[in-house]
Amino acid sequence: MTVDVVSPRDVQTTLNYYQATKDDQLPYYYVCEPPAGVPQNNVTTETHPVVVHDARGKQDAFKLDVSGFEWVTSPSAEKEFVDEARIKEVYYPEVEALLKAHVGAKRVFIFDHTIRRSADPFTAPGTRPATAASRGPAHLVHADQTSEAAEYRVQSHLPEDAERLLKGRYQIINVWRPIANPVAHDPLGLADFRSIDVHTDLFVTRLVRAPHDGQVYSVKYNPGHKWYYLADQTPDKVTLIKCFDSDTDNAVLTPHSAFSDKTSPAGAPRRQSIEVRALVFDRE
Repeated sequence: MTVDVVSPRDVQTTLNYYQATKDDQLPYYYVCEPPAGVPQNNVTTETHPVVVHDARGKQDAFKLDVSGFEWVTSPSAEKEFVDEARIKEVYYPEVEALLKAHVGAKRVFIFDHTIRRSADPFTAPGTRPATAASRGPAHLVHADQTSEAAEYRVQSHLPEDAERLLKGRYQIINVWRPIANPVAHDPLGLADFRSIDVHTDLFVTRLVRAPHDGQVYSVKYNPGHKWYYLADQTPDKVTLIKCFDSDTDNAVLTPHSAFSDKTSPAGAPRRQSIEVRALVFDRE
């Protein structure tokens, strides 16, 4: 049995993993209102102790195509992320430029973003989001896209070019950034793709919504998983998270989850973050 060596900023915590249902029913979440008498979801979880290792000072050991994630210094002109129009007009072009420069993308299509803020007394006044779609950190191990969902994204968002684009390499990358303050509470943990068994750890989970259902992966516990985070991550540092890659010679996804750190200063501001998801192509 391998024993994790714990450094001063590594965090001993617990993570919520998927627990398979006994009736073999495929897992699902209703993103919309479910029919009368139908539960919002049938996903059950189980909690397991893990060590989340601090990557600070060792960031160069993690690369998007190898571990499935990496950290990049990329200051933004946008600081507050409360105006939806400004996010799209100012921040989206920054993300597109970053992905073209850092990943070598020839074409980038941003299809959505999520702002995460907790309703918390330590969140500064005036920084509440301008949209009800904002929500708090997700404490569940998951991966954002399946291969079927990724292909559908290309076909639905870029129908005129989909056939040609699907013949080349295409990826979905999540660009994750803290807002306003360094991350103290609920940091983002990332599982190294090299520690994932894609044949046994991943379970397709249906997201029921109009006009078309989506799919994500729920993740089953595996004691071989290796978890990492960047302690005190600042808003100038983004995390690039691989959600999907059609080139299976590379890391193709990254399970991730927020986690609790009992050593976080009680008076520190609660985490605020934005994640932007983009289709990334190796051809125009």
